[in-house]
Amino acid sequence: MFELLQEQLFQLALVAALLVGLCAPAVGTFIVQRRLALLGDGIGHVALTGVALGFLTGSAPVLTAVLVSVAGAVAIELVRARGRTSGDVALALLFYGGIAGGVMLMAIAPGGSNAKLNSYLFGAIASVTPLDIWVIAALAAAVIGVVVIFGRELFVLCQDEEMARAGGLPVRFLSLLIAVTAALTVVIAMRVVGLLLVSALMVIPVATSQQLTRGFRTTMLLAMVFGVLASVGGLLASTVSTKVPPGAAIVLLALAGFVLALGVGKFVRRGRNEESRVSPRMRVEEVA
Repeated sequence: MFELLQEQLFQLALVAALLVGLCAPAVGTFIVQRRLALLGDGIGHVALTGVALGFLTGSAPVLTAVLVSVAGAVAIELVRARGRTSGDVALALLFYGGIAGGVMLMAIAPGGSNAKLNSYLFGAIASVTPLDIWVIAALAAAVIGVVVIFGRELFVLCQDEEMARAGGLPVRFLSLLIAVTAALTVVIAMRVVGLLLVSALMVIPVATSQQLTRGFRTTMLLAMVFGVLASVGGLLASTVSTKVPPGAAIVLLALAGFVLALGVGKFVRRGRNEESRVSPRMRVEEVA
């Protein structure tokens, strides 16, 4: 273990896993609260088009993925808010158009082949470069900054959009902000878990935390802890055997945590129910 920590490739992979484990559940908390759990999947498919566009133009795939993902997230939010298309249909459009566009652009790119997309579809954390870390760190700082600065307003929006509008909050701006932040998170995580699995890291730790907590802030913080544990644990599992893909290991560990939280959550809820049955008189006597 200590020998691994001295290797640069493992250090870079560990930093990437930590950043993704923090950012994905933080944004996922707002997405789950708004019942848009599949938004990450839709943006992930659009990001595939951005990656292929990078190969076609000879530019950095990560940067083109950021631009295309943000544009796709804004477009889907505007379609959902203004048009007659419902949210699930709009997400389906992202699914089909994004992956078809990525395959088509990669096919016509000079020297391109769909095999090059595998590292972005399923993740390749072992091949993360120092430049990737700088890009991931910059995007992660932007995501955490949005959560810290606009966290209270986003919480109100996720709880009740009509109440947020009545309270004078810029609902459309905040909705676009969530979509854009989700797009940045997808690009951050695509090198770690892959575009096809990124939504799992945004949703599963949040669902796990919800089994144990009730407060919004506590749910987010605990989900971030679960996200870091799953990311680092999946990375360590991949170092034990070269046959273990890191992205799949991360998601499976997150799922295992959710199953464990289901059982623990029953005892937590049972304790809360028993506490709620205690009469006010008994509580006064206990305090006395």
